[in-house]
Amino acid sequence: MDVDIWSDIACPWCYVGKRHLEAALEGFEHRDRVTVRWHSFELDPQAPPEREGDNAGNLARKYGTSREQAVEMLDRMTALAAEDGLEFHFENARSGNTFDGHRIIHLALEHGCQDAMKERLMRAYLSEGELISDHGTLRRLAIEVGLPADEVDALLSGDRFAEEVRTDEYTASRLGITAVPFFVVDRTFGAAGAQPAEQLVEMLRRAWDARPELSVAAPAGETCGPEGC
Repeated sequence: MDVDIWSDIACPWCYVGKRHLEAALEGFEHRDRVTVRWHSFELDPQAPPEREGDNAGNLARKYGTSREQAVEMLDRMTALAAEDGLEFHFENARSGNTFDGHRIIHLALEHGCQDAMKERLMRAYLSEGELISDHGTLRRLAIEVGLPADEVDALLSGDRFAEEVRTDEYTASRLGITAVPFFVVDRTFGAAGAQPAEQLVEMLRRAWDARPELSVAAPAGETCGPEGC
């Protein structure tokens, strides 16, 4: 069974949603039959390499609120994330373009460590104040996760996986996804937002139960089994 998630690196609710999905999978009876794939979604495709100002000020301008109200919003989000074991430090966050980070995540998929790369980039941005548009930072974090240095260097000096990022975003548009995180199970069941783990595991079970059963034509041909041929 496939679970596809559209999310952005610089999205606090996406990090919370990741933790909720992990908890849901722990409680799902068929966890070993589930394949999780992360898909690219940029909340601000036109973002500069580094945005001026701090998160509270930028949030206040975005929503037309006071700085004090923006700080309260960030504090509430920080407290909610802490309930899932996440440590957010919005006061240190350096906001910037996430396109190259998404390309790195596609490279990690090829090496079987996509989830670890996604986790590392989210933690770097939301908890450690790293600038995730910076190529030196991306290189260091990618190698830390286990990606080959030469492939990382080639990616950052070229446009490898740019098309894959755009394809993810085009698919999101076709599916009507306008906000993240967004979870899709077997391209049949969808859930928007950082849903509680209980709701996600229920969706997994409904999707599993909806899977078509294998229909075997009769009579059967000759086979080999544990008892011989």
